[in-house]
Amino acid sequence: MLEIKSLRKIYYGKTGGVEALKHVDLKMEPGEIIGLFGENGAGKTTLLKSILGFLDYQGEILLDGEKIDRSNIARLSYATCEHSFFPNLTPEEHRDFYKMHFHTFRGKRFAALMDFFELPGKKAVKHYSVGQKNQFEVILALCQGAEYILMDEPFAGNDVFNREDFYKVLLGILEPEETIFLSTHLIEEVEHFIGRAVLLRQGRIAGDITTLELEEQGRTLMDYVREVWHYRPDRVNKAFFSYTAERRDL
Repeated sequence: MLEIKSLRKIYYGKTGGVEALKHVDLKMEPGEIIGLFGENGAGKTTLLKSILGFLDYQGEILLDGEKIDRSNIARLSYATCEHSFFPNLTPEEHRDFYKMHFHTFRGKRFAALMDFFELPGKKAVKHYSVGQKNQFEVILALCQGAEYILMDEPFAGNDVFNREDFYKVLLGILEPEETIFLSTHLIEEVEHFIGRAVLLRQGRIAGDITTLELEEQGRTLMDYVREVWHYRPDRVNKAFFSYTAERRDL
């Protein structure tokens, strides 16, 4: 189990500190597929990077009761739209490198996903398109052999049909013990892929619900998000009215 206890992150600058995460508590069980949703600046990327130890923070993050360090960090993998691969290497060279460093590397899965995305194995990744680079980033995260796979907007630059097919493939290849923690803005698109939704708002957990609970309540994930975020559909009309009123006064 991955457990986050009272996680707090403050970014300090010349004018003081900005609290990006405010006492976040969260548990992830093996085998869960969790969607992480939030507005821009809600703290999603900060949360993922804190789990991985990329940032200093206050609070505790435990993996089966142990702090995350060099002894167990390989149980986590990360797919980021910022990219973490070696651009001058080919996918085949990445495969060989990962095999050397991760004894749990999933070679057959790597080959199957490379074939699915139709990515050239002997071409340096720096020559890939943006969409292809994002696909390869996801492949590496899924094939490392990690139990907890964190993804931060991994499907940016990919068309809707490619994404839809990938969700289906992913559900078919995941092992029962593998956990996906997926940060994305594609709320409606991933609703039938995830089993649980966690909502961040202004650095706090604002909602945490399973898709089964939503189904039993007769609500969609988007309905739930709108409710938790206190979305006001009239704000567009109000803004437009104010703008046109100002134009008339000119």
